[in-house]
Amino acid sequence: MGKDVIIACDFDSKQKVLDFLDLFTDKKPFVKIGMELFYSAGPEIVSEIKKRGHKIFLDLKLCDIPNTVKKSMSVLAELGVDMCNVHAFGTKAMMEAAIEGLTKEGKQRPLLIAVTQLTSTSEERMQSDLLINEKLEDVVMHYAKNAADSGLDGVVCSPLEASLVKDKCGKEFLTVTPGIRFADGDVGDQVRITTPAKAKEIGSDYIVVGRPITAAEDPVAAYNRCVAEFVG
Repeated sequence: MGKDVIIACDFDSKQKVLDFLDLFTDKKPFVKIGMELFYSAGPEIVSEIKKRGHKIFLDLKLCDIPNTVKKSMSVLAELGVDMCNVHAFGTKAMMEAAIEGLTKEGKQRPLLIAVTQLTSTSEERMQSDLLINEKLEDVVMHYAKNAADSGLDGVVCSPLEASLVKDKCGKEFLTVTPGIRFADGDVGDQVRITTPAKAKEIGSDYIVVGRPITAAEDPVAAYNRCVAEFVG
């Protein structure tokens, strides 16, 4: 599976995201639809963007009891997304239920990945706020292994952890990495970050890039720069 850049379309309305995608006249970037846009525009925004020829990562981070997640994933599977996710701390039982819900006879199952720890989470915050007293790296690796054992396709993790995840779970296990910033850009509220070029070197399969593209003076040029640095 080739590397790809996923644009985080974190807009608050259907019109804003469609206006943004209209800028891309000769390419159809892989896009991420997160909670803000999905809750604002509803499931129909997925269908509209799919009709335009874009692949979609639906980033809703499901985390609930296994039966609820299974039923929810069954609904999401009908939307035709290419990738979706859950929170790994929902346990193996929940992740296995998510796979069951996504799997439809005669249809290709969307990629299912798990969030390990958010890239805004530092080890200090994890320990003080969540009372998880292990090292952050150890927690991420444990969650990734649970996801792999549950049959998931990969994890969302910091690009700084991508190579370690590969070592733990195998080279085919996907690493989807947010927290990407250009070397000359603003880090924003991310903690565990790196550049597109470094993410390629480390071994990320997908990078998720939001504000460095969506807030750029020339979003198409910023996207092309990301692709050049990460895909080559």
